[in-house]
Amino acid sequence: MVRRCQAARNRPPRNASEPRFQSDEASGDQGQDRLHRPQEAALRGDVIVIGAGTINMRSGSGTPPAASCPSASARTGSTSLADEGLSDDRPKRSARTLLGPALQVAASLLWIPQAALISLSVGDIAAGGDIDAVLINAGGVLALGIVRAVVDALGGRVAYRQARALLSHHRRDALATLAARSPLDAGRPGSGLAASTLGEQAEAIVPYLARFQPARLRASIVPLAILGCVFVWSWVAALVLLIAAPLIPIFMALIGWRAKAASEAQLVELGGMNAFLLDRLRGLATIRSLDAVDLTANRLRTDAESLRTRTMAVLRIAFLSSAVLELFAALGVAMVAVYVGFHLLGQLPFGAWGSKLSLSEGLFILLLAPAFFEPLRDLSAVWHDRAAGEAALEALQRLAQKGERLPGAADGASADKPSSLAPLSVRVENLRFRHAGQRAPVFDGFGLTVAAGEHVALLGPSGTGKSTLLALLAGLSLPESGRIVIAGETLTDRNASLLRRRIAWIGQTPHVFAGTLAGNVSLGRSDVGRAAIQSALQSVGLEEVAARRGAVPVGENGVGLSGGEASRLALARVAVAPQTGLVLVDEPTAHLDTRTAAAIADALIALARGRTLIVATHDPVLAARMDRIVRLAPSPLEDAA
Repeated sequence: MVRRCQAARNRPPRNASEPRFQSDEASGDQGQDRLHRPQEAALRGDVIVIGAGTINMRSGSGTPPAASCPSASARTGSTSLADEGLSDDRPKRSARTLLGPALQVAASLLWIPQAALISLSVGDIAAGGDIDAVLINAGGVLALGIVRAVVDALGGRVAYRQARALLSHHRRDALATLAARSPLDAGRPGSGLAASTLGEQAEAIVPYLARFQPARLRASIVPLAILGCVFVWSWVAALVLLIAAPLIPIFMALIGWRAKAASEAQLVELGGMNAFLLDRLRGLATIRSLDAVDLTANRLRTDAESLRTRTMAVLRIAFLSSAVLELFAALGVAMVAVYVGFHLLGQLPFGAWGSKLSLSEGLFILLLAPAFFEPLRDLSAVWHDRAAGEAALEALQRLAQKGERLPGAADGASADKPSSLAPLSVRVENLRFRHAGQRAPVFDGFGLTVAAGEHVALLGPSGTGKSTLLALLAGLSLPESGRIVIAGETLTDRNASLLRRRIAWIGQTPHVFAGTLAGNVSLGRSDVGRAAIQSALQSVGLEEVAARRGAVPVGENGVGLSGGEASRLALARVAVAPQTGLVLVDEPTAHLDTRTAAAIADALIALARGRTLIVATHDPVLAARMDRIVRLAPSPLEDAA
């Protein structure tokens, strides 16, 4: 008995600060491009999700947005996230992660004995000392210089490798979280924003970890060590350095707060522009048909100018911080030099612990004074890396925030083939489901029974939950209450991954990747051979298209294919999966001419022979060819045969 179901209404608006994208300029940019994972196992390696269409989060059904993939690495369907090393071996800030910065600190500290040997050599030469002692000191300076260069280079290389490893971890973590989020999750980020964050924005983490953090460690250790050495010989010189040093971090912190805010604003602008450009490229045909090319070009030009302004603001703050540091460093070194010079001349006889500095001691202090400010100068040079790196790290962490989870996403892929190839029965009992953030449920007390091998059409106006029902049957989300029983097993988080191995879900807008037709059919699965691909293409009427194109690749989103050919390609993906016992299809004949729609219907019915088929459609001709029609409406539902 099919019960009353309510359409979802009054969905609260999204945050105005979030980027919005839509191909149609006339819509006022109110659409939201989601990061959908359309590949063979877009969400997990063992999920058969054919096509990129998902649920319109405003109504519970309707037209799904276009799909995209944020990373080429996400396009391999036979690889689960567990296979990619997503285990608990997370990089930790331990002695190993500090090895690179520690080596660089050690290299900087080696300047202290070098300066001591240089000052002793100059003192011996001025006093007419033994040339052998001078040569020995010179050899020591050379040896320490070589060791210092080697240790510094090794520390830089180790720090860079550790930074790359940590970046890879954060990227995998973000991808794992995105892959584990249900397509019904309204909070999934836009594909352009996710791709921008995972790609170019995330690269800002490397200089932050490889350059800024070692520089910060040197700035916190080396000046203190040098200050202690200077204090041993002259408390006045140490006092001058001590007074000059705190002024630099204070002003750097003040400037850094502004730099971080400016860098975050720049990254938001960059992500929004990337998402805008990606969406407009996808909808280029629509833009041309609406004569909105000039409007789009003006919008892109305005966004580019805004991005340039924000980028220059970040650079302006970075240059300002360098100027402030150089000013205080120059003043500090100059004051120390003035004191040492006048002390050696006898004009300032105090500050050396009751004695007079020798030439070697004074030169030693003078050599250490610039080195005291050098770590601070290096820190200033990479200060903008901190702002960009922390902003990028926060953006990655936002991507890694958990949302509505795909049931069974943690189970991983399985190479075991199902023991049974029989069609699957479906039973829905007292189903209640609502989208996150919505008050009105899409389904409340809904029931449906589909026998194994039966072909059922779901008819009803937009907003009655046809697409949502298909997604729930595909195990893309779990209901609030009630049961979904597939082949006698209640769909739960524990068995969702296993059940999805025998379910094919074809979205309303099947996604086509850039590549050959054969590659788009197999979707990277090693168990799909050439003969199976050719047979699948022939079964859906694409053999002539395949012969005509040969090895010529199609473009992203099906550029080079018609709408009907893209729909046939989605059916071919099901044809190479003989274990499929339940086929869920959303609007397969939408936006097609009568002849093409009839051909798609013929191919679909032939493909579903011996399988259970549930199709959501507005096409009465296609619905009439099913065994049974279930009508969904805001009013009491009724079955029609």
